[in-house]
Amino acid sequence: MAVPTARSWAPKPELAAVACVLALAAAAFAVFSDDPRGRVLLGAVALGLALGGLYGLVVRPRLAADAEGVTVRGLTGSRRWSWSEVNVRLARTRRLGREVSTLELDAEGAEVPDLVVLGRLDLGADPEDVVNALLELRT
Repeated sequence: MAVPTARSWAPKPELAAVACVLALAAAAFAVFSDDPRGRVLLGAVALGLALGGLYGLVVRPRLAADAEGVTVRGLTGSRRWSWSEVNVRLARTRRLGREVSTLELDAEGAEVPDLVVLGRLDLGADPEDVVNALLELRT
């Protein structure tokens, strides 16, 4: 089986679209609400959902990797590290009674050290599968 030369992961576009639709619904409820406190609360919910949906659409792909290294994209730009600068780890923690996996990219060997933690929502895939794919690309 041939090893792919490049891979990328991003939030699922369906999830971002649902967040945008829910933001519109919350904004509509806020406009037609008679309760001033409810209007403020619904406005805050609409804003949060809109920002989350926009984030999911703008930061595509969130993580990209090739034979040379990895690139992480965020709202303020992209960061690129070679494989010699970054360590890839799978972290497991217990939250709310269940085990949650996250991907940790520790760029301690970079010129500007950094730690990036990505979860299932960021990657649109199981972090364990992403770690395995990254380790394949690294070798």
